[in-house]
Amino acid sequence: MDIFGFTVITLLVLFGIGSIENRISRADKRVARIEHKLDLVLGHLGLTEPEPWSDEVNALVRDGKKIQAIKVYREATGAGLKEAKEAVEKLG
Repeated sequence: MDIFGFTVITLLVLFGIGSIENRISRADKRVARIEHKLDLVLGHLGLTEPEPWSDEVNALVRDGKKIQAIKVYREATGAGLKEAKEAVEKLG
């Protein structure tokens, strides 16, 4: 295969990866908006749903292990570092 063919294939692969990442990013944003709306509806109705991981996070916060609590929160929810840190700080 000559260098031109290799370059074309490389560009096509990179374009494909970029396209997939873009679609995933858009889907993540849509899911976040839907979750936010659902949270608003639940709040308006006065309903709460305890998360199964919340007891562990609360225990870690009580024990002064905020970094571990943030890690558990992130793993359970898929939240980013900033969002998890803010959520854990609200608990403690």
